[in-house]
Amino acid sequence: MNKMIEREQSLKAGLISGLAFTLAYSLGEFVKLFLLIHVSDGLILAIRMAIAFISGFLFGVTYLYIVRQDENSHLKDGAVLAFSLVRGLALVELSENYVLLAILGIESICCFAIARLSIDWALKGNLIEPHQ
Repeated sequence: MNKMIEREQSLKAGLISGLAFTLAYSLGEFVKLFLLIHVSDGLILAIRMAIAFISGFLFGVTYLYIVRQDENSHLKDGAVLAFSLVRGLALVELSENYVLLAILGIESICCFAIARLSIDWALKGNLIEPHQ
């Protein structure tokens, strides 16, 4: 596969993953709003959504390289956990509320897992091709 096709597939994987992650994250924000756990104003929410999309996009690009032609479920799970830990542990410096940190950590795992499933679905449906 030449470099231009690899870049195109990476872009598609990033977009699919970014959209899936953002959708999952926005559902989590809605639940938090509904339960009155955390309320954000519009600008802060827009910034968080942008960060969620970028996180999902970068995960998608990286995940496509991780899986290539390997069907190792441990490798796939490890990618989700690694990205989730990096995103979740970055918040440790900002808060000492460990219950909130646990909720946010679980939220990250769920969002990245949904992003992973969306890429796996796109790979099985031949919407994107794995890198060689």
